[in-house]
Amino acid sequence: MSDNNDEILIEKVRGFEDVKPDKSSNTALLLNEQRDLTEPMTEAEARKRMGSRSRRGFLVGGAATLVGVFGWRWMGDDTKQALLRRTFQFNEKLSQIFYSPARLAPEFPPEQITAARVNGFEGMADEIDPAWRLAIGGLAGRVDDLILTLDDIKRLPRTEMITELKCIEGWSTNVHWAGVRFSDFASVYLPQTVNGTQPDVKGRPQDLLPYVSITTPDEKYYVGWDMPSILHPQTLLAYEMNGAPLTPEHGAPLRIASATKYGIKLIKRIGRIEFTAERPRDFWAESGYDWYSGH
Repeated sequence: MSDNNDEILIEKVRGFEDVKPDKSSNTALLLNEQRDLTEPMTEAEARKRMGSRSRRGFLVGGAATLVGVFGWRWMGDDTKQALLRRTFQFNEKLSQIFYSPARLAPEFPPEQITAARVNGFEGMADEIDPAWRLAIGGLAGRVDDLILTLDDIKRLPRTEMITELKCIEGWSTNVHWAGVRFSDFASVYLPQTVNGTQPDVKGRPQDLLPYVSITTPDEKYYVGWDMPSILHPQTLLAYEMNGAPLTPEHGAPLRIASATKYGIKLIKRIGRIEFTAERPRDFWAESGYDWYSGH
């Protein structure tokens, strides 16, 4: 509203203050506001009408809620699963539309690191194998897996970040991660491409195979990632947490850390990574959770 309009409005209100109030004088009349008035009624009649409208609103809202609840219960399991699946697919497409490697999650100063929380033991029932190795499949020019040691990973450029780890259960914690950006890893150990051209991870990610499958050594926990998400600069192959090497309960010797995905995607104790053209299996997606699981 302009300054002139503000002054006019103030003058009208002052004019209302100058007149002697009566049953027909009110602010709505002075400001020429549109009104919908009923016939004159007593206070008892007004209270009765207000109560009737309140009850009507409550009944309509309650009926709509009951229809929704019972409608969901009456749906068959197949219908529910289809509805949830379409919702997840819509959310995934929407997330991909707004995805950009330049969109970074907040990072925090060291004083805002919070206590680590232990959660999720799938795929880690066995003791860590002292001879742990990382197998890489789907590499350019190879038909077999490449086998790497932790020292091989640590020779790659080191990256540190303090980001928020969000659990799908609703809790979160700020963690200081150290490791190798997955994009740096993939620029050295080149994935195959869709059309057979020379791979170029940072310049032409659209040419790469679209998915990455990651599993624990016992293959009892597994996650699938889309290639753009895993190449995000805040997705790491992490080997340190809060200034120390990973502990067994937090995924030693190597795990995924990411500021853009929920914890169910941040697989611990990685045993194998495979670049693939097929959408990979995902442990929690098979139980009805969102395959994409981004936030």
